[in-house]
Amino acid sequence: MEDLTRVEDITRQLLTEIGEDPDREGLIKTPHRVSKAWKFISRGYEQTLEEVLNDAIFEDSCSEMVVVRDIEFFSMCEHHLLPFFGKAHVAYIPQGKVIGLSKIPRILEMYSRRLQIQERITHQVAEALNNLLDPGGVAVVLEGRHLCMQMRGVEKQNSFATTSAMLGEFHDDAETRAEFLSFISMKNL
Repeated sequence: MEDLTRVEDITRQLLTEIGEDPDREGLIKTPHRVSKAWKFISRGYEQTLEEVLNDAIFEDSCSEMVVVRDIEFFSMCEHHLLPFFGKAHVAYIPQGKVIGLSKIPRILEMYSRRLQIQERITHQVAEALNNLLDPGGVAVVLEGRHLCMQMRGVEKQNSFATTSAMLGEFHDDAETRAEFLSFISMKNL
């Protein structure tokens, strides 16, 4: 997002359309704040996997499941432009390559900082890891709270959406899938 002025103008117009006065004291700087916020919220559009990875894939003989769980994510619903957020759990089974552990949350962040649906983020993260590492399998589970369901529409405050993508051994082998699911259900330290 290069020109923040256009977003500021659109925000002023939106404030007027909903019956507000964009020139009242509390709203004078709101268009500028909103444009900066949207630049941050949508920064995933400006990132690529190559930039996020920064050469952090390494040769290794490790062949046991690698799990990174309870990764916080934040995104914006593409249907209502309202936030959804939650936790992600990601696993893969290496076959000669491993990825720097911090890169898994960074990949999730790249995809979630776009207008999204939870189902798509889940599959994008799984496919990215599968394509990058060619592992024995990839598993991704996202648990999210959606303000488009909590603030409007059905207004269900305590509802969660859970999505999953299971590839390779996680899809084909019930025991491997069960092991992953047991890891992500463990209590935190």
